[in-house]
Amino acid sequence: MAAKDPYNETVWSKYYGPNLGYIQEKYEQFVKDPTLVEHNYRDLFTLSGPPPLAPDAEQAPLPVVSGDTEWLRKAVRASKLIANIRIHGHMAANIDPLDRGNNPMAKYLEYETYDLTREDLMAMPASLIWENAPNDVHTAWDAVHRMRQAYTQTIAYEFGHVRDEQELRWLNSQAESTSSPAPLNNTERKELLKRLIQVEQFETFLHKTFVGQKRFSLEGNDALVPMLDEIVRAAAHDGAEHILMGMAHRGRLNVLAHILGKPYDIIFSEFHHSPNKELFPSEGSMGINYGWTGDVKYHLGADRAVREGETVRTRITLANNPSHLEFVNPVVEGFTRAAQEDRSTPGLPKLNTNKAMAVLMHGDAAFPGEGIVAETLNIGKLKGYQNGGTVHIIVNNRIGFTTESEDSRSTHYASDLAKGYEIPIVHVNADDPEACIAAVRLASAYRNLFKKDFVIDLIGYRRHGHNEMDDPETTQPIVYGKVRNHPTVYKVYAERLQEERVITAEDVTAMNAEAEGVLQQAFDKMKEGKHKNAEAKTSVALDSAPTPKRPTAVPLDNLQEINRELLSVPDGFQVYPKLERILQRRKDALNDGERVDWALAEALAFATILKDGTPIRLSGQDSQRGTFAHRHLVLHDSDTGALFSPLHQLKDSSASFGVYNSPLSEASVLGYEYGYNVFAPETFVIWEAQYGDFANAGQVIIDQFIAAGRAKWTQRSNLAILLPHGYEGQGPEHSSGRLERFLQLSAEENWTVANLTCASQYFHLLRRQAALCGRSDARPLVVMAPKSLIRNTRSTSPGAELASGSFQPVLPEPLLGSKPGEVKRLVVCSGKVAIDLQTELDSAKGQDWSWLHILRLEQLYPFPERELAAHLSTFRSLQEIIWVQEEPKNMGGWSYAEPRLRAIAPQNVKVQYIGRPERSSPASGYADVHSFEQRRIVTEALKLNSQVQAAVPSS
Repeated sequence: MAAKDPYNETVWSKYYGPNLGYIQEKYEQFVKDPTLVEHNYRDLFTLSGPPPLAPDAEQAPLPVVSGDTEWLRKAVRASKLIANIRIHGHMAANIDPLDRGNNPMAKYLEYETYDLTREDLMAMPASLIWENAPNDVHTAWDAVHRMRQAYTQTIAYEFGHVRDEQELRWLNSQAESTSSPAPLNNTERKELLKRLIQVEQFETFLHKTFVGQKRFSLEGNDALVPMLDEIVRAAAHDGAEHILMGMAHRGRLNVLAHILGKPYDIIFSEFHHSPNKELFPSEGSMGINYGWTGDVKYHLGADRAVREGETVRTRITLANNPSHLEFVNPVVEGFTRAAQEDRSTPGLPKLNTNKAMAVLMHGDAAFPGEGIVAETLNIGKLKGYQNGGTVHIIVNNRIGFTTESEDSRSTHYASDLAKGYEIPIVHVNADDPEACIAAVRLASAYRNLFKKDFVIDLIGYRRHGHNEMDDPETTQPIVYGKVRNHPTVYKVYAERLQEERVITAEDVTAMNAEAEGVLQQAFDKMKEGKHKNAEAKTSVALDSAPTPKRPTAVPLDNLQEINRELLSVPDGFQVYPKLERILQRRKDALNDGERVDWALAEALAFATILKDGTPIRLSGQDSQRGTFAHRHLVLHDSDTGALFSPLHQLKDSSASFGVYNSPLSEASVLGYEYGYNVFAPETFVIWEAQYGDFANAGQVIIDQFIAAGRAKWTQRSNLAILLPHGYEGQGPEHSSGRLERFLQLSAEENWTVANLTCASQYFHLLRRQAALCGRSDARPLVVMAPKSLIRNTRSTSPGAELASGSFQPVLPEPLLGSKPGEVKRLVVCSGKVAIDLQTELDSAKGQDWSWLHILRLEQLYPFPERELAAHLSTFRSLQEIIWVQEEPKNMGGWSYAEPRLRAIAPQNVKVQYIGRPERSSPASGYADVHSFEQRRIVTEALKLNSQVQAAVPSS
C-alpha cells in the first residue's frame, strides 16, 4: 500500500467532488500564467503544489518504461519541457514590478505545447525527466510544477550560456533547491523591512526638505541597499578585508549614508549650503564630487559581527566616479587586485582573492551601452587582472534619462552582454526584497566557490524623472501612470509581513516614526552648526611644491653586477638562440668605451628599483617582449615554452615584479592600472601603449581620473604612462602620442610630461618617479617613449652617465655650444627630432656652427623655465629662438611652448616655428612625403639651404 501524500490529509482534504474539479481548473490556469488566478489561489499553489486527482485516492503505482513508442515520445517531450523551463523560465517570470513586458517564450513552458496532458505527466515518474529530483517530487506533473515554481517566480535564472558542466550543475541545483540559499527568518525579515523604511524615509526627507534639488534618488530600486548590506555581511563572513565598490550617481547618496555610514547631517549640510540651488549639487552631493573618505582616503572602516564572539574588520571603499558612468569599473577592479596581492617578496606578487571583493553597480542603459563594460568583463578571467570574481548589480529602472529600452539596446535584457563571457545572471523583482537577498546569497556563494563574476539584474522602476526637477510624464506617460499608482516597496513588503502575522501595523508605524525622527534630529543638528564640515573631512593635504631632486645614480660596480644577474638563466633553460645572441651583446655594455641602449637602461632601472624595495607592475599590449622586440623581460624556453624573468632572481631584492601582456584594450587596462596604483601607492605601476596614438581609446580615463583626480578628489597617483611617439613615416596611427593633449591638460603640478632623447635620461627618470611612490608629492608621469630611437646608437649612453648625475629637464646638444657668445640662433626642440638634427650636424663636421645652438627640452611639464633661462643668459648675441618639431603646427608642443618661450626670451629676440603646417591628421601615410617634410624641417632649422621649397611634391 503506497503512503498517502500528507497534503491529502491537510491542505486538500476540504476539496472533493465539484470543488476538486474547480480547484484543478484553477491550477491549470495558474500553470499557464499565475496572474490569471486570484491572489489566495496563487499563494496556495505556490506553497502546496498541484492538487491531487482524488482527495482520498492512494498513489497509483507509476508505470515502468516499456517498449510503447508513443509513451517514449511523451517522455522525450516531457524532458524537453523540463529543459525549456530551466533555460527559458526567466522569460515568463514575475520580475517586473510594473509588468511592462511580454513573455515571448511563455508557450514553451506549457505542457500543451508538447502535446502532453496532465494525465500523461501524472503517469511518469519524476526521476525520468529530472535527475536527482527531490524526494517529495513523485511524478512528472509534480516536477513540472516544482520547476515552474523555481524558475518563473520573482527571481529568474539565466544559466544556459554557462558551459562549464560543474558550474552549471551547481547553479541549477541552487535554483531548484527550496532551502538554498537559506531563506530569511522572521528576525531578519523585520530588519529587512526596517532597512527599507530607512531607505525610503531618507529619500522622502531630502525631497520635501530640499525642494527642487537634484539627488538622483534610488526610489523604485530601494532593495539595493539591503542587498549591499548582505554582500558586506557575506564578504566579512568569508574573511574579506576589503570590499571595493563602484557606482554612478543613481542612489549614491543612499549608499553613502547607509552602507558607508556617512552621517545624515553632513549630507544635509551639502544641500543646505549649496551656493546655487538650481544647479548644485548636480549629482546630489559634494559627497559624490569629493568621494567619501572616512578614516583614510577613499575608505571607511566597518566592523561586522560574523559569528557570536568573532568580529572581522572589513573596510569598504566607494570609488570616486565622474559622470562617465561606467568608467569607474576597471578602476575598482584594479583596487581589488591591489588589495589582494602581497608584493613584499621577489617574483610575481602572491595573489589571495579571498582578501578583497569587488562590487559594481551599473545602470541598465549604460551596461549594454558603454563599451568600457565589455572591456572590463573581458579582463575578469585574465591572468594579470583576475581578482576572484566581481558581483555586478544592474540597478535597472528600465529607462535611460528619457530613452526607452528598445531605443537604447538591441538585446532583450540589459544584462545580455554578460552572456558572452559565460557569467551567470539572475533577474529579480525589486518589489520582492526577500528574493533580492536570495539573489545576493547565491551570487556570494558562487563567487566564493568558483572565483568568477556574477550578475544580478535588479529590475525596478524610477519613481521620479531623471532628476527630481524633471517631469517624466512628458515622455513616458503610460509608465508613470503606473508608477503614480504603484505602492513603494516597503509598503508592499510590510503588507506581506502583516498578512503572515510577522509584524503588526503598529510595528510599521513605529519603524517609520523612528526613521523619520533620526533624520529630523540630524537636520536640526546641521542647522545648529554642530556637524563637522564635510569638505574638511574629505580633503587630504597635497603638496603642490615642485618635486625635489632625489639621488638616482647607482654605482657602476653595482650596475655591472646587476647586469650579470640579468643575463643569468636557470640551469637547463634554453633561450631562443637568436635572442640569446642579442642579449649577450649587453654583457659588456657597462665597460669603458661601451654604451647602454634604451632596453638595457630600462632593465637596470627596474632592477635597482626592486633592490630598493619598491615593487613594480608593468602592463600593456605585448609588454613582456616589448612592441619593438626590445624588452625581453620574460623569456620563453625554446624547448618547453616555460617562462622565466631575470628580474625574479635578483639578489637582495625584497619586492615583487609583474609584467603582463594586456588584452587589446586601452581604456579598461589604463583604468585598471590607475586603480591599482591609487590603492597601492607604494607600488611603481606602469602602463604602456602599443603605440602612443592608442591612448586615444583611453581618453576618458586620462581626462577624468589621471589628469584631474588629484584636483577633484585629492586622489594621489604615481602611475607612469609610456606612449611610443616619433615620426618615422608609419602613418597617422603610428606616429603621435598626442603630446599636445597632455600639455593642454597640464596645470597645478598635476603630472610630469617628458619626451626623452637618451637612455641615461630614461634610467634616471624612472628611478626618480619610483622614488615618489607612497609620498604626498606623488604625481603621474607621461613619457613620449621612443620607437626608432630604441636602437639608434645616438640615443645610447655610457655607463658612467647612469652611475652619476641625475635627470636633466634640459639637455644642450653635445656637438655644439663651444662659443655661446657667438650664438645667434637657438633651436629648442623635444624628442626624436633632436636626434635628426644631431645626425645632420655630425654629417657636416667641417662646417662652422658657432652661430647655432640646440637645447633639448626633455621635460615639457612642469616647464623648466629656470633651466632654460640659465642657458639663455649665456647667449649674448642671440637673435632668434626657433621651436622645431616633427608634428603639425596645431599639434605637438608648439602651442604650449610658444608663450612660455616668449616670456623668457630676451628683448628683441624673435620666437619662431619650424615644423609641419597645421593638419587635421597627425601624420602622412606616404613614406616619400614624410621623408621630404622631415628633410625640409631639418634643413630649415640648420639653414642648410636658404631656398628650401616648402611645398610637398605631388606623388
